[in-house]
Amino acid sequence: MRDALVAAAFQLFLERGYEQTTVDDIVALAGVGRRSFFRYFPSKEDVVFPDHERCLADMTAFLADGSDDEPVRRVCDAARLVLRMYAENPTFSVQRYRLTKQVPGLRAYELSVVWRYERALAEYLRRRFAARRDGTLQADVIAAAVVAAHNNALRCWLRSDGQGEAGAAVGHALDYVQSAFGGVPAAPPVVEEPEDVVVVVSRRGAPLWRVVQEIETALGRG
Repeated sequence: MRDALVAAAFQLFLERGYEQTTVDDIVALAGVGRRSFFRYFPSKEDVVFPDHERCLADMTAFLADGSDDEPVRRVCDAARLVLRMYAENPTFSVQRYRLTKQVPGLRAYELSVVWRYERALAEYLRRRFAARRDGTLQADVIAAAVVAAHNNALRCWLRSDGQGEAGAAVGHALDYVQSAFGGVPAAPPVVEEPEDVVVVVSRRGAPLWRVVQEIETALGRG
């Protein structure tokens, strides 16, 4: 039923346009009632993004299971779950990308979805970086970088009509983030105090105690 509603909605969106298609039109084509539609989708916008709730739940569970992993690698791997969702159905993903570009309301909706992914990554990193200096700042910056790298490569793939291997481009982008932010943060450099050099001039043949006294005086210990 859920898949049938999505298929009917996108068929009408392509034929009539998004704004010209109503929920009544969608349920009529799918052969179900309005109550069936709203059982699966709270609004017409949600039928355009039918898989994000599931993907967000999968990502959250994936992050919760990664307490022993290197944190930056874990969030990069979590982002790959989103890519897998898009790559499962390239035709649908490309259609949605084109539709979203045409409808301002859908672009705003998509931004809210992206923000939820970023928040999930940031919350995981904040927990992992709680003991670090500037841990919250690091978590938020890295989460934003992961989302930006993922989306940059993903959109390039969508603009190519889903041609080629999406995983390679996204993997390259996420590897860049991991190389930039991964691993344990470097310890602050140790600043060594400069060594003091003292030159003492003494008369040849002076007794040793006199030389020692002069050295102590020069060092401020007399």
